[in-house]
Amino acid sequence: MKRKKSIRGLMVAGAALLVFFLTGGALAATSGSFTFGVVLVGPYNDHGWSEAHFTAGKYVERKIPGAKMIWLDKLNPADRKGTTLDQVVSDMIAKGAKLIFTTSDDFKDETRVAAKKYPEVTFIQVSGDDVWTGKASKNLGNYMGRMEYTKMIAGCAAAMSTGTGKIGYLGPLINDETRRLAAAAYLGAKYAWTHYRGKKASDLKFDVKWIGFWFNIPGVTLDPTKVANDFFTAGTDVLMSGIDTNEALVQAGKKSKEGMKVMAVPYDFKEACQEAPGVCLGVPYFNWGPGYLKLIKAWRDGTWKQAFEWAGPDWKNINNPDTSAVGFLPGPALKGEGLAKVEDFIKGLASGKIVLFQGPLKFQDGSVFLKEGQKANDKQIWYLPQLLEGMTGPSK
Repeated sequence: MKRKKSIRGLMVAGAALLVFFLTGGALAATSGSFTFGVVLVGPYNDHGWSEAHFTAGKYVERKIPGAKMIWLDKLNPADRKGTTLDQVVSDMIAKGAKLIFTTSDDFKDETRVAAKKYPEVTFIQVSGDDVWTGKASKNLGNYMGRMEYTKMIAGCAAAMSTGTGKIGYLGPLINDETRRLAAAAYLGAKYAWTHYRGKKASDLKFDVKWIGFWFNIPGVTLDPTKVANDFFTAGTDVLMSGIDTNEALVQAGKKSKEGMKVMAVPYDFKEACQEAPGVCLGVPYFNWGPGYLKLIKAWRDGTWKQAFEWAGPDWKNINNPDTSAVGFLPGPALKGEGLAKVEDFIKGLASGKIVLFQGPLKFQDGSVFLKEGQKANDKQIWYLPQLLEGMTGPSK
């Protein structure tokens, strides 16, 4: 009799274990503590992209009792030479992680491989498109914020503030994402320059320089500090950043103390203006917390489904920390009419009155991107193949 009960108990336990693996661990995660992983490409305290993701993990820990983030930062060829994403993921799984966020397009290919290798684990790849392209296994999802909107707002702030009409854009590497974000900034700047300031589009100079990666890697990338200084020396008086770290703002602050009338727009992180508030026009930033929270709750509830999600701002309040995936926080240097026009611009985007990815628009080489009145669809924006007419700097 005791033997029969023991066999029955083993059968029940085995069935429970099978369900655990088939549900990606969601069954076990619905009660008590649970662990999720976050892999960062840069330092967790970079005042940019990686810190924003680290902050999101802490947000989840505050919102969900028992949630524990395990993380590794600086997974890049300079800081962790020879370390692979597979090694990091394997270690996180060994420590109990059943849901892992990989937070750079630099991890896209390795995440796809890892997801196939570890089918019992759910992966959320931030900024990738494998779900769209059909390359993703069923345990891999994509998530991204529609930074294009807040880059447009940042471009508007830059154009309202420039005295020379020369706006610089400090870019990372060149790919679809970075082209579309630079283009969005330009479109916002051009709109403000022509509609609010009444000037000719041809008189606006919008120059893009790429350093080669998301942040400085000595001996591999261009030095963003030098590139920023070169912009200012050439007459740029507003420098926008598209990289993960804050050199554009830091150098603008230094040049301002030397007597130059320059300003900057940092990127990625809500608190970025604190580096040099006197020259900061504002920061377009990602707010990953609400997205992380929603995805983790769905996973724990067993309702998570593979998706490509490109989350936009909460137009009721783009700076609501609990609802908006992206935001724009005006900086101390944005004042008076400039601030008023930026606020008007935000209202226009929210209402749909202002649509900037709409024709007529041409690419940098003069070919047609969008015909008169044609609105770009999501894939046309996501896979932007060139910079736009009116921008200078390489597209490839």
